[in-house]
Amino acid sequence: MQTNRFELKYVIEEERAQAVREFAGAYLEPDEHARDNPMCSYPVYSLYMDAPTLVLYRQTTEGLKNRFKLRIRFYDDEQTSPAFLEIKRRLSGIICKERAALCREGVEVLLGGGRPDLTHLVQSSGNRNAEGALERFCSLCEELGAVGVTYVGYQREAYVQPDSDNLRVTLDRQLHGQEFDVREGLAVPTRAVFPNVDGVILELKFVDRFPSWMRDMVWALDLDRCSMAKYVHCVEALDLHSSLCSSKS
Repeated sequence: MQTNRFELKYVIEEERAQAVREFAGAYLEPDEHARDNPMCSYPVYSLYMDAPTLVLYRQTTEGLKNRFKLRIRFYDDEQTSPAFLEIKRRLSGIICKERAALCREGVEVLLGGGRPDLTHLVQSSGNRNAEGALERFCSLCEELGAVGVTYVGYQREAYVQPDSDNLRVTLDRQLHGQEFDVREGLAVPTRAVFPNVDGVILELKFVDRFPSWMRDMVWALDLDRCSMAKYVHCVEALDLHSSLCSSKS
């Protein structure tokens, strides 16, 4: 998994999403999770952790250049499937991501206020830094007093560079959020609300230089880069920030 990269975001209509698919198809292929699925897409769910004061939400809305998010990413309700603890940092425009695969029992320990240990890690030869990522994730949660705040889900269409994850193009649809209830544990959201996102969320992800073909695609399709924080959109659609705003007024 590539840990340091740039991400450029756009919100586009379906017509241009089709054009992106055709343009990128000359350079990329469907990612391994999407190849056998309709429209090369699959569901993605993340439980975002934050302090009761929503300090991580505020880091984004206040435009801090150096900030981070804590989330637990998963793809289904199967208890045998791992969930992934992720620390996603933005450092002056560069995205740095740490990830550790955890069994569901370990996730429940974390959501209950405990600290998962190394026995809860799902061993993977592809991630030698999982132990450090687990330690840092738990330490940040403890420092913040972080708890589960909201699920963020969407349907992802994804394309990658063959034999590498240095380049990715993703098209996300049906963004939705649901307030987390610790009594229910980690689960696919079924009572979600849908933020008003007027289009498909396109993300161009690359390492080092902006590929010339991506630059050509942005120019040819007249794409306008924008800010698109899914966590922020879901917090606000659920009105989870209103009590915080009221206390400031």
